[in-house]
Amino acid sequence: MSDESRTLPPEALDDWAAALRDHFGLGAQDVPVAAVLDLTKVVANGVARPAAPLGAFVAGLVAGRNGTDPDAVREALAAVAALAESWEA
Repeated sequence: MSDESRTLPPEALDDWAAALRDHFGLGAQDVPVAAVLDLTKVVANGVARPAAPLGAFVAGLVAGRNGTDPDAVREALAAVAALAESWEA
């Protein structure tokens, strides 16, 4: 598979997010796509590009352990982003 076929236009990302929500019974507020994308950008720029998926995974893990409130998800994303912004390896 070429790299071009793995690049999603915005509407395809929206479709993927909708499929994830539908499959796992989540609401729109449960999947803050823009916030996750912002987090991965901050981690990729502040730490390293390969660290972005790991940062997103850890934010999800933390959010899951803190409860199902959408605010917990946003707080976890913000906490990982703040760590990445202050990262000095």
